[in-house]
Amino acid sequence: MAGLFGTKRCKDLKPQGVHEALKTGEVVLIDVREPHEFAAERIEGALPFPLSSFDPSALPAAEGRRIVMQCGSGMRSAKAVDLCQRAGLEIDRHLAGGINAWKMAGLPTISGPAKS
Repeated sequence: MAGLFGTKRCKDLKPQGVHEALKTGEVVLIDVREPHEFAAERIEGALPFPLSSFDPSALPAAEGRRIVMQCGSGMRSAKAVDLCQRAGLEIDRHLAGGINAWKMAGLPTISGPAKS
């Protein structure tokens, strides 16, 4: 299915499914929002890779897990999936509705500077 931005395949994942996959270590969640957004509120375990400087080749090795993109509403994460696919990566999933949908589902977030 063609999606936003010409993406060949961008699978929409629901917040609860991503939450469960994070708990079991099945996914690597990549947050493509900007640093100030990430610091203000984020999903625990998400890794920051802002879309403004996004480089698909800089993504961490998934080591048997699936990479899932996430943003605020789902627009930027779909764009990140497209950029990954254009770079030849097998990344095809994002959190539909982003962190907004996550919060609407009653799932927890954290705030403040990320611990290194």
